[in-house]
Amino acid sequence: MDLPDSDTRDGVPGADAAAGEPLVRRLGTTVYREAWAAMQAFTDRRDAATRDELWLTEHPPVYTLGLAGRPDHLHPAAAEGAIEIVRTDRGGQVTYHGPGQAVMYVLLDLRRRRLGVRPLVRMLEQAVIDCLGGWGIEAHGRVDAPGVYVGAAKIAALGLKVRRGASYHGLALNVDMDLSPFDAIDPCGYPGLAVTQARALGIDDSTGEMADRIAALFIASLQARFPIVPE
Repeated sequence: MDLPDSDTRDGVPGADAAAGEPLVRRLGTTVYREAWAAMQAFTDRRDAATRDELWLTEHPPVYTLGLAGRPDHLHPAAAEGAIEIVRTDRGGQVTYHGPGQAVMYVLLDLRRRRLGVRPLVRMLEQAVIDCLGGWGIEAHGRVDAPGVYVGAAKIAALGLKVRRGASYHGLALNVDMDLSPFDAIDPCGYPGLAVTQARALGIDDSTGEMADRIAALFIASLQARFPIVPE
C-alpha cells in the first residue's frame, strides 16, 4: 500500500518534525489486509530517527479477530456470510470495520516517549471522550473492557500491537455506518453488547471530520504528557 504525503486539512497539523509531533496521513478507504501489512512493514523498518505517524482511514466491511479472539464470538450469520473474517495480531477479541467508521492507527515509538501501553490506551479513550464531550455527550471508558461507551452502548473499540518497542493498530469510532453487521458477533467478546454511533447521538460531522478532531485531541495530549525524550 503506497502512502501519500501528509495533509493539513481542517487544521490538524501535518506535524512539526523537530518537536516530535506525529505525522498525520489521511489514507481514504483502504483494504484492511493491506493497511495491516503496511503497518507491520513500517514498524519493522523504523529506527530511532523515524517520525511517529497517525493513519486515518476507513475500511470496506471486514470482521477482525485479535490475538485472543475466539471463533465462538462469531455467530453463524458471520461465519457463513459474505463479510471477510481476518485473524490479526492486535489485542482484543472480535470487532467489525466498515464504511462510515473512523479508524485511527497509532504508529508510535513508545520507548523514546517513555510511554506504556496502558497510558496509551487511556489517552486514546480520552480523545474520543473529549471529542464527544464537545457536543455535550457524556462518554466513558471501562477498566474491564477497553473502549468508549455512551451509557451501556459501545461507540469506539481499541486494539493495539507493540513490536520492537513501537505500537500499531489503534482505535475505531462508529460515526455514520450500517451497524447491523455487529448483530452477527459478540462485539469485543461481550454477548449482547449494544453498539451506537455518532450520527445516532445527533452529531452531523463526517467520518473524516470526526477522525480529524480525534487526531488533534490525541496529538495535543501526547505532546503534553509524553514528548519525545532526547537520548
